[in-house]
Amino acid sequence: MSALVIDSLTVVFGAFQALDSLSLAVDSGEVRAVIGPNGAGKTTLLDAITGITRPKSGRILLGDTQDLTTLSEARIARAGVRRKFQKPSVFPALTVRENLSLGCGPECPARERAARVAATLTETGLEARADALAGSLAHGEKQWLEIGMVLASEPRVILLDEPVAGLSDAETERTIELIGALRRPDRAILVIEHDMAFVEAVADRVTVLHEGRTLFEGGMAGARADARVIEVFLGR
Repeated sequence: MSALVIDSLTVVFGAFQALDSLSLAVDSGEVRAVIGPNGAGKTTLLDAITGITRPKSGRILLGDTQDLTTLSEARIARAGVRRKFQKPSVFPALTVRENLSLGCGPECPARERAARVAATLTETGLEARADALAGSLAHGEKQWLEIGMVLASEPRVILLDEPVAGLSDAETERTIELIGALRRPDRAILVIEHDMAFVEAVADRVTVLHEGRTLFEGGMAGARADARVIEVFLGR
């Protein structure tokens, strides 16, 4: 069953068409990577899914039924779609534990909140940093904390925007392990990333965008061998 369906999505900014009748489906349990050159429409896609940008036409379906294009950003988040942005947006003056508590959302009961925070500290490997101020964390730790804040809300769909940007090789390996641990049969993960080795390590399938359209969809090995993908993206 598809967790997220993009159906003929078109987004226009003035005379620029950022997404052109784009369609794709991400299955529950899947890690899907969306790759492509700058300006291909990758960030616009995430903005449309989360309600930041409104499409000119098309639908974005959560679980094949609920059209997210009719909902506000807050209602989309409450429906179970959560996003980690490219640059970590944690609260530096709060502790790691407090940041994760905020990630649970205001509707989460206090007793359940404590359990979620404890579980998320374990999943992200941040137990030893639980009472440290988020502003004191290393860049990689901030990335993991923001992923943890997303995770604490128990989302149905996780959107990760360049989760290994600026990370060391060791931090990237740790992030690969973390994303692998986030897999669940009832959850879909959509990743945008420029690090192709990382994409190959985490993604079940890749969707290559070019000029707002799907250029290729399939395994990373197939993308590497596709002449069109080499020409517009990998060859550069």
